[in-house]
Amino acid sequence: MSNVSGLLHNLNARWEIIDARSMRSLLLLLPVLLTGLMKAQDGRMTRMLFVMDASNSMNAFWGNKPKINTARELLLDALVELEDRSDIEIALRLYGHQTPIEPGKQDCDDTKLEVPFGPRNIPVIRRTLEQVRCVGTTPIARSLERAAKDFEGTTDGRNIIILITDGIEACDEDPCAVSRALQAKGITLKPFVIGVGLDENSRYSLECIGNYYDASSPALFEHVLQVVIAQALNNTTAQVDLLTVDGEPTETNVAISMYDQRSGELRYQFMHTLNERGRPDTLTIDPVYTYRVVVHTLPPVVREGVELRPGIHNTIPIAAGQGGLEIKSGSGVAEPFSTPCIIRERGNTNTLHVQAMNSTDRYLVGMYDVEVLSLPRLHIQDVKVEQGGTAQVQVPRPGVLNVRMTAPGDGALFQVDGSELLWVADLNPSGTGDQFRLLPGSYKLTYRSKNARRSEYSMTKEVTIESGRSVNLDL
Repeated sequence: MSNVSGLLHNLNARWEIIDARSMRSLLLLLPVLLTGLMKAQDGRMTRMLFVMDASNSMNAFWGNKPKINTARELLLDALVELEDRSDIEIALRLYGHQTPIEPGKQDCDDTKLEVPFGPRNIPVIRRTLEQVRCVGTTPIARSLERAAKDFEGTTDGRNIIILITDGIEACDEDPCAVSRALQAKGITLKPFVIGVGLDENSRYSLECIGNYYDASSPALFEHVLQVVIAQALNNTTAQVDLLTVDGEPTETNVAISMYDQRSGELRYQFMHTLNERGRPDTLTIDPVYTYRVVVHTLPPVVREGVELRPGIHNTIPIAAGQGGLEIKSGSGVAEPFSTPCIIRERGNTNTLHVQAMNSTDRYLVGMYDVEVLSLPRLHIQDVKVEQGGTAQVQVPRPGVLNVRMTAPGDGALFQVDGSELLWVADLNPSGTGDQFRLLPGSYKLTYRSKNARRSEYSMTKEVTIESGRSVNLDL
């Protein structure tokens, strides 16, 4: 996915949470942000919902004019370039603008979708913002919760939420819980939080909402803005280093899946490749998400909580040292029959893989148990797979036992193990012949014709099976 084509697809409903003292700088950057977002157009509708603080605190002066005036002017200037776009819909939700605060009383339901989504409705947003009066409280959590419903009925396209506020939650509700719920439902992504000059308590209240950036100085704030814009423009690359046991990034040719850690949605899937210089290939990855990376080795390797630094090249190291495991039957010409072999990690009863006879597959470095589904079954334990090498499991070439009966009957085939008889297979009770491919060894067959009604009429015969040879047994 390229920087452009993956931008808005992976920015479905992203939030920008803007602190009061940084509002001017961020709003000045809105034209850049919005223009960058729109460059990624792939024919689908883009919907942007502005959730804007119109509480009483927005009347405070910011420079030489009230904050609401500056915020309104900069926001409307940013929207000018979007007025003639048919592939964009804008909506506006305000809060804190309907019910004046009274001593000991505040209206925590003071949030309203003033301008719903629709084509070319920026002039309506302009008139609404010019008439707004900032009188009430700051119900952030409830506004975000209601904002999720503003996208109802929009099943296609991109949904983006931009929250502009000059304060923290004032209604004793939990915007962090709302954020987690919206992310889990796939309505929004993990928010970005930019805090400028906040005290410890305020900073903590923003950290729990999403990705928090503390801008304690103008220079640091400038850097934080660059980081946020880089994320908006998806200007981030990464490489996945699949490391050998020696720490060299030379493992490759393995499928890799990258999931959104929170929602579980698959975001990227690709075959790992080394470039012409023998280094892991470079990928363009959206840094908005926290990823769960699954490397589909045998067994798979999973790395949780992978976060990318935006605007730079990231390296994701994952230990994935591998070696080969070859299972071979006999020598010389391969058998025409492919016997399945169950591979398990040592000490684990779960099936890891089913490998065909006379094949070589790759596994993580470690110890494995092999169960060959031959007759009788063959168990080979503690097979060691080493880095870059190939462990060989040699299975004796089977022989063939042809059983011929004068009449249908009941019978069973046993392997002779010292004084013990180990059951191998039953004869076909409705036929007069059967064939078994057996590992070399000593066997005993017990048979009774269906015409014989007494147990003492049972007959027993012994037979020896040799590799690559057939033997006939007449009953």
